[in-house]
Amino acid sequence: MIGIIGFGRFGKLMASYLSQDFEVLIYDRLDKSFQIEQCGAVPAQLDVVCRQNFVILAVPISGFKDTLKKIASFLKEDTIVVDVCSVKEHPVAWMKELLPEHISFLPTHPMFGPDSAADSLNGRKIVMCKERIDEIRYRKIASYLASKGLIVIETTPREHDEQIAVSLALTHFIGRSLSVFGAKTQLIDTEGYKRLLHILEVVEHDTWQLFEDMNRYNPYAKGKRAAFMNALNRIEDRLNNR
Repeated sequence: MIGIIGFGRFGKLMASYLSQDFEVLIYDRLDKSFQIEQCGAVPAQLDVVCRQNFVILAVPISGFKDTLKKIASFLKEDTIVVDVCSVKEHPVAWMKELLPEHISFLPTHPMFGPDSAADSLNGRKIVMCKERIDEIRYRKIASYLASKGLIVIETTPREHDEQIAVSLALTHFIGRSLSVFGAKTQLIDTEGYKRLLHILEVVEHDTWQLFEDMNRYNPYAKGKRAAFMNALNRIEDRLNNR
């Protein structure tokens, strides 16, 4: 059985897929019983959710540490705690610090969301970092995910955060900048411009909190933003000096 803590957009997506294969219990601080049942899952209290074999934390990064503190005493000895944060180094450090040593944990980052995986998981990517978990259960989880059509990427928390600082945080930074700029559909446009608008559309579906968290808690994001801004300034200077 699987417990999910948090029923936002991504928690809802996970519930809809996992409930096809498992009994899924979900806790959210708000009463979302009707929506949870619509996904084929069961609403439950926090302590009940924490007693499941797998407990997935689908909460904002900024609330992750406090959530660990709340659930630590409820977890049973053979539970595996799974995180789905878009950063990995900080959550791993917090789980090592706050979860009892007998609790296993598996850091993951599903590289898809409610928009991109609404109809299928096939061909989508998921990152896994082998931390405090035995090899047999780790491989069993990886095999299950692969059986659903997911491409499993095994890496370290540091390597993940370094790459995601560009592929996710910087992409969202560009998309948010386009939004502030006021980019919108043009009658006379190009394929390249349409792709830019697609970036804007994708990031605007996510919350500002997610955008803020992926930058604040990724130790490499600020440096990548600075490098990108320097590149823009160099190009601007070159144009102005011709």
